[in-house]
Amino acid sequence: MTMTVELTRFRVAPERTAELLAARPGMLAGFRSGRDGFLGARLVRLPGGEWLDIVEWRSPAQLAASRAKGGDLPGIRAFFDLIDELVSSEEGELT
Repeated sequence: MTMTVELTRFRVAPERTAELLAARPGMLAGFRSGRDGFLGARLVRLPGGEWLDIVEWRSPAQLAASRAKGGDLPGIRAFFDLIDELVSSEEGELT
C-alpha cells in the first residue's frame, strides 16, 4: 500500500514546549474528526528548539484538502498557534 507522508519541520520556543505537548492531543482529535484520509502522526523533537511532524495520509489529494483547511478547528488551531516558525514542509510517498 502506498501512502502520502507530510514532513513538517518547525520551531517552538523552549518555554512553550509543555504547551505544545499539551495541545497535541486536541490537534490529533481534530485531524481524526475533520480530515478525510488522516492515518496518524508522530512528533519528533530535534535539537535547537526544532520539531518534525510526520503525518501519514491515504493520498496526496487528501493532504492537499487538509492543508486548504488550515487551523479550522479549535484543537488544530491551538497547536498551530504555538508554532513560532515554519522551517520546511515536504510531501513524499511511503511505499
